[in-house]
Amino acid sequence: MEMPLHFYKLHGLGNDYILLDAVKSPLQIERLDEFARKVCSRHFGVGSDGVLIAMPPTSGDAHLRMRIINPDGSEAEMCGNGIRCLAKWAYEHGRVKRSVMHIETLAGIRTVRVVTRGRSVISVEVNMGIPSLKRSDIPMRGDKEFAIDEEIVVDGQVIKVTAVSMGNPHCVIFVEDVTSVPVDVLGPKIEFHPAFPNRTNVEFVQVISSDRLKVRVWERGAGATLACGTGACASLVASVVTGRAKRKATVYLPGGSLEVHWSEDGQVYMKGPVEEVFEGDINDAWLSAALSK
Repeated sequence: MEMPLHFYKLHGLGNDYILLDAVKSPLQIERLDEFARKVCSRHFGVGSDGVLIAMPPTSGDAHLRMRIINPDGSEAEMCGNGIRCLAKWAYEHGRVKRSVMHIETLAGIRTVRVVTRGRSVISVEVNMGIPSLKRSDIPMRGDKEFAIDEEIVVDGQVIKVTAVSMGNPHCVIFVEDVTSVPVDVLGPKIEFHPAFPNRTNVEFVQVISSDRLKVRVWERGAGATLACGTGACASLVASVVTGRAKRKATVYLPGGSLEVHWSEDGQVYMKGPVEEVFEGDINDAWLSAALSK
């Protein structure tokens, strides 16, 4: 590369991302999967839960397109905290000069509204779309149309799960106390469980009350993270369909809280804070060496 690669670092509730601007000119990176594996490293790279790429939309109905590359090099269909980060960046850096914007993702176009104080975006609300409980949409192997409080076996242990698609796959498990769950042990075993051919995100949910949920997340391709927007939405949907919660709740994650509402028209809305931490340049020599290994 002839010039250092400029990037921005943002986070939503500690779910942090490296954002690359490819709106006006394409990225000169041949292997985005390998780039993500290197740059997301907490000790040998910049460190993040993934890479966001802002791009021109392919649809005339959208203002921007977002790609999300996980730390393991795989690509995610959708990311709730990531899209909030992208919206803040787009508004504050003048890529989209309106408070309501439409962002194209692999899960479809999402409508996003930024909440500002002066010129700064302090929070972002996302219409996350209509969730699906159909097994074929997750996807999840099995004969029944839905997987609601369904039993699967993990290392000889029977676990009840509820599967939800928020444009990406989620496996929700209700527990008495999320602090006692060995997320780092169970998370990867369920992510790669044969029931989920495309792997899955995993949410461990403690219902505090009908409008308060406490959640820990194992993200597909990223591992344990401090927050997950689509995971918070899937947790509420699973709580509602199993009769554990109302349609509007505060979801508490290790990094903070999100407000989630599954409206009567079927749309799920998610709102929470977002911050831009810094911007910088990736050293060209490091990048060339990293991508040549």
